[in-house]
Amino acid sequence: MHHISKEMQTCIDQCLACYQSCLGMAMTHCLEAGGKHTEPAHFRLMMACAEMCRTSAHFMLLHSPHHKHTCAECAEICEECAKDCERVGDMDDCVQACRACAESCRRMAA
Repeated sequence: MHHISKEMQTCIDQCLACYQSCLGMAMTHCLEAGGKHTEPAHFRLMMACAEMCRTSAHFMLLHSPHHKHTCAECAEICEECAKDCERVGDMDDCVQACRACAESCRRMAA
């Protein structure tokens, strides 16, 4: 059995936490708040972020060498999502999850 490094396990955990945060906030907080929270561009970005985080975690769990590519893209999308969630406001959990995931994914992509 292949061993997952501590750094990779941290990144997997951060990706899954961000996936849960983005999807969870979009489906509850954003849908219920409406207005800026459900603007198509914002909502699509949150869905894209959640899916990219899930995909990056999956690629690392597969031990795929392509995880470097998915992690690089994940970091970029997470950073964009964090900024947009900050702009919309009242989404601190999502902002923090996105920033932590972006930082961890940048390390894995390096």
